[in-house]
Amino acid sequence: GSHDSFSYWVDEKSPVGPDQATAIKRLARISLVRKIMKKWSVTQNLTFKEQLEGGIRYFDLRVSSKPGEIGQEIYFIHGLFGIKVWDGLKEMNSFLEQHPKEVIFLDFNHFYAMDDSHHHFLINRIRSAFESKLCCVECVEYVTLLYMWEKKHQVLIFYHHPLYQEYPFLWPGNKMPAPWANTTNVHKLLQFLETTLGERSPYGTFHVSQAILTPRVKTIARHLIRGLKNTLVHRNLPMILNWVKAQKPGVMGVNIITSDFVELVDFAATVIALNDLLLEEDESAT
Repeated sequence: GSHDSFSYWVDEKSPVGPDQATAIKRLARISLVRKIMKKWSVTQNLTFKEQLEGGIRYFDLRVSSKPGEIGQEIYFIHGLFGIKVWDGLKEMNSFLEQHPKEVIFLDFNHFYAMDDSHHHFLINRIRSAFESKLCCVECVEYVTLLYMWEKKHQVLIFYHHPLYQEYPFLWPGNKMPAPWANTTNVHKLLQFLETTLGERSPYGTFHVSQAILTPRVKTIARHLIRGLKNTLVHRNLPMILNWVKAQKPGVMGVNIITSDFVELVDFAATVIALNDLLLEEDESAT
């Protein structure tokens, strides 16, 4: 999976998003401030299509309306506005059309400046984009690749808002817990990932291990121009990747792992390779 999957493009010319504090919105009237914000808002380099081609199958999504804009269009957002959600969904659907055995998880977990009418608009966009590819809510353990192939489903949508109850193809957010370490320290992050894996529910939900470091205000203040990638990600990715390599999938093991800048190391290939351990278990059992 990728963290803030959509943030490969953010619009530094647009107003700052409603996910930011009032003080930041005031400061961001200065174009230089928005340029600096961009360096800290972008967590991916690859487009959705490039991420899909690179093996990413779980997408972490934050969305917002644009206050003051006429209509109900919804955009991706991380400090600054990204592309229209509709454009991202179409790009993903086009990949799925070409690869009918691939399955993706879309996790809509933060909503800003959205009332019920915005939600209904977005949900109808999701339905229009994927139609019969959408997998309705089911017992998690039943949802194998074989199950998805037989039903010709390719998309699971997780929707962290009470309106999920009105649509059979929206999975509740609590089926996709993603505990967040909120630290700049790689050792604390790895300890947190270990602890939360030990506490995860053995059945009934998916589980996201967020292998990401989060800048604090003072981190940004000290390294204004360098940005997230050069300050936190480059230096710590090798250690994070070593932790991934040491994991085991399956019950109480890792399930979905997310990272920033997924192409900087063999992140996707390393996570995908963990599945071989499950095949080895099956072979030894038989």
